[in-house]
Amino acid sequence: MKILVVSGFLGAGKTTFIKEMAEKTGQDFVVMENEYGEVGIDKTLLDEGNDINIWELTEGCICCSMKSDFASSILTIANTLDPEYLIVEPTGVGVLSNVIHNIQQIEYERISLLSPVTIVDANCFDHYMRDYRDIFEDQLKVAGTIVISKRSFSSPEEMDAFLAKIRAVNPDARIQAEHYSHMERSWWETLLNTGLNGTSIAPEKMETPNLLSLGLTGISLPGPNHLIWFLEQLIRGAYGTICRAKGFIDVGGTLLRFDVVDDRYSITGFEESEQPKSIFIGPKIKRRELRKLLIKELRKSS
Repeated sequence: MKILVVSGFLGAGKTTFIKEMAEKTGQDFVVMENEYGEVGIDKTLLDEGNDINIWELTEGCICCSMKSDFASSILTIANTLDPEYLIVEPTGVGVLSNVIHNIQQIEYERISLLSPVTIVDANCFDHYMRDYRDIFEDQLKVAGTIVISKRSFSSPEEMDAFLAKIRAVNPDARIQAEHYSHMERSWWETLLNTGLNGTSIAPEKMETPNLLSLGLTGISLPGPNHLIWFLEQLIRGAYGTICRAKGFIDVGGTLLRFDVVDDRYSITGFEESEQPKSIFIGPKIKRRELRKLLIKELRKSS
């Protein structure tokens, strides 16, 4: 079983990248999700239209130490499902060097590590380097391949300037600047066949950001315009300092998916039959205000 770790900060687009990989390669995947908070969202997105086995680990970050449940889950997957590939998606604030080190502790002839991939949202690069530098730099330094997921550069000079920032942190990484959706199958297969070359990764000792999370289920709003108003208020700080939010919400009987990263948001439809639920992540969350707005019973009583 080959293990590919797909890292990236909150909202970088790891789940979308993994979904594209599954579609482009058609390989036998098991995906291990390490969600932040008690409400899982990404499993639903990966399930949509894909025949993928997905394991969710929500009890703490798999990077913090040699977690026994993380190790036992990997060994269980290897010994029972025995897929050709296990894709590990750590939480967005996971320390990549620790994740790699922890997997190396249980490597044997049937388990091998591939060169890790880090997904980077170029729009948030400067913000994350300023506010979450230790963890963000670690995700860049340890990566064998760095994939830019969200940004269209206006000129070659602008792209070169951004790539120089990445190379200043990791001069040896392979950088994929063109969006991965345009890449041929051979590029994806290279990711699935490039080993770690026996390099031992020393774990980094650092504190993870003091981020809080709030998971809500059964959320709704009267209509789509109310959702737009809510997200505009959210990115302006009306509900606390929230750097990441995502979920599915009932708006007047229609289920919509929303996604918030930093000061940007998107709204899309969702065809799957899914229960409304959401997760909010940030250093300061106005829990009571969010519950009163999004939970119908509390909204009526307020």
